[in-house]
Amino acid sequence: MKFEQQLAVDQLSVYISKTEEILARNSAKIAQEYLENVLENKPEASILLATGNSQLKFLDALISNSKIDWSRLKLFHLDEYLGIDPEHPASFRYYLREKVEKRVEPQVFHYLEGDTLEPLRECDRYTKLLQAQPIDLCCLGIGTNGHLAFNEPPVANFNDPYWVKIVRLEKETRQVQVEQGHFSYFDQVPQYALTVTISMILSCQKILCFASGNNKASIIQRMLKGEINSSCPASILRQHSKAILFLDWESAKLL
Repeated sequence: MKFEQQLAVDQLSVYISKTEEILARNSAKIAQEYLENVLENKPEASILLATGNSQLKFLDALISNSKIDWSRLKLFHLDEYLGIDPEHPASFRYYLREKVEKRVEPQVFHYLEGDTLEPLRECDRYTKLLQAQPIDLCCLGIGTNGHLAFNEPPVANFNDPYWVKIVRLEKETRQVQVEQGHFSYFDQVPQYALTVTISMILSCQKILCFASGNNKASIIQRMLKGEINSSCPASILRQHSKAILFLDWESAKLL
């Protein structure tokens, strides 16, 4: 593996690759080796997955590696729109079922049920599933406003007493979903979502975080050079000693 640059910001390791493709290959190798090590020491492992564009190449590279015994892995995901059908192309359950579950056949994939009729009960159900074992690996991206999962700046709480909660989405986040082609127009994007919290993410044994492209450069600069506070939720990763941030040259250009 070759990273063009490596640095540390507080406790966070930052690895910079020349291109998104190289970033995906190198990060997948790190994830693979870590999971192999975990499975040498216990019968199964648990992974928390995300669905952003920054995950696509990484997930493909990880899945293409036949050395991982996916039948020993329990999978979870970070968030889901409230009220969306699981067959909707923009549903994160649909995305992960098509991009991951059908390709690797894990031991189980626990999904957040966004179309539940009782959202608070769903938060409780998913919390119990997450707390039933340590989460060995969390893979996630960073939103253009610094959000992790759907923990937007106004609702991000570094000491959240909950592990799963209902949040209202910022207009900026909803607009990005339209710009990326997941929805045809703004009013189609759900206003609310179910999300794991910052507290839950920080409980994970290891965190791999991804940001690539020119549109992430500004928030990455703020995340790594600004204050650690909830106005940039991703900044809290600087306090996690087992977290790695993967960047390409475009997203790292303002550092």
